[in-house]
Amino acid sequence: MPTTNLKELFDVVDADDKVLRVETRSVVHREKLMHRAVHIFVFNSKGELYLQRRSMTKDTAPGKWVSSCSGHVDSGEEYDIAAARELGEEIGLYDPVGLERVFKEAPCKPTGHEFVWVYRCQSEGPFQLDPTEVSDGQWIEIEHLNNWLKERPRDFAWSFVHLWEKYQAQQA
Repeated sequence: MPTTNLKELFDVVDADDKVLRVETRSVVHREKLMHRAVHIFVFNSKGELYLQRRSMTKDTAPGKWVSSCSGHVDSGEEYDIAAARELGEEIGLYDPVGLERVFKEAPCKPTGHEFVWVYRCQSEGPFQLDPTEVSDGQWIEIEHLNNWLKERPRDFAWSFVHLWEKYQAQQA
């Protein structure tokens, strides 16, 4: 059975990312209401990206490869605070180097109707993975990642594929 806290509270937002009201996670997801999330790309000194594989008990994209870290912004929380919190909760990273915003993506089907701030930072690991969130993790060279995405896109969560394409376009 999927593990999630159905009592988690999220801010429901409008098309301008302004808070309208607060709802539970289950209502937000069931009704496809716009809400907020963060994705963080963690790179090492070799320029490799750390990918995590979602736990099989997750309610969305179980067993799929995704961003180094990602998660919802809790009700009343700021994006930057959520990014730092998620890094600690999911992969045990409490001292990222250069955590910075890269771009903000508007809600769409691939993001699960979420406004997403994408961040990047640097760390060499090792990471302490939360087994309820993450089943595995690995460093990957960017060229290898891009080839893997072309050959087997279904190994990855839609959100990651979408956000990684946007990230790479901005870095070009």
